[in-house]
Amino acid sequence: MKQLLLLLLLVAAAIQPGFTQTKSGQPGKSGQPSKPSEVLLVGTFHFHNPGADVAKFKDFDILAPKAQAELDAMATKIAAFKPTKLFVEWPYNEQPALDSLYQAYLGPDYARYIATRYSKRQANYYLKNEIVQLAFRAGKKAKAPRMYALDYGQTSFPFDSVKQAMQQAGQQPLLLKMDAMFKRIETSTNQKLATYSLPALMLDFNLPANLTENKQLYLDILNRAGRTDNFAGAYLVSEWYRRNLYMYSLVQKTLGSSGERAMVLVGAGHAAMMREFIGLDSQLRLVELKTVLKN
Repeated sequence: MKQLLLLLLLVAAAIQPGFTQTKSGQPGKSGQPSKPSEVLLVGTFHFHNPGADVAKFKDFDILAPKAQAELDAMATKIAAFKPTKLFVEWPYNEQPALDSLYQAYLGPDYARYIATRYSKRQANYYLKNEIVQLAFRAGKKAKAPRMYALDYGQTSFPFDSVKQAMQQAGQQPLLLKMDAMFKRIETSTNQKLATYSLPALMLDFNLPANLTENKQLYLDILNRAGRTDNFAGAYLVSEWYRRNLYMYSLVQKTLGSSGERAMVLVGAGHAAMMREFIGLDSQLRLVELKTVLKN
């Protein structure tokens, strides 16, 4: 009871005049107006598709001349947003490797650099993936000195165990609902990959409704998996939240409260989570991709 009372007192103190820090620039403890950092959150599909997702998506020819021209136009508009830091889905504990790769991209012949260091299969990844094609391109145009790695991979996603838990619990309607969702997403995405321009695809991936559907899978379906003594579903969902929270903490700690501008380029599933996190963060403000591409 004493701990609860203390917590209530701390919350009450935090909302007193002189201690607030809001997205509208209200004064902080020092009396100086606070300025939140702006975050351009870009959810994407994987330009180099390894086929690792549960739903299977068709390849998109990111090296085709039309796609390359569209990428260049998008990168120019992102650079005009003037991001001071660009975050990408690269293992956070492998920052030196990302630094080396980006410096090679800034050099005179990135394609040759890749060809002389990697096998053909590996080179395909380093030429096609969205980090290189969009983030590096935008960073070079914006004269950004480096990229910031934010991926955290030390988590577990036992999807097979979750399906088994559903089967053992006799949750056939839930299994059917999950399969139907995967099929719907797979069919819709493949149709868009085949017909949409790259900017249209990126804007579609970042629609709030589509991001919500991506996040809904975890709470509406997977978290229900299993009998009351089986938490395989809840464990997977908690690991997904943990991964995204760890990733988001790297953004928070790198930006601080300095009023910077950042681009965060991550898979659409991560963007669905981070959109919610930014909405609850007094020191960051979301910038929509559609706003930047429209300018």
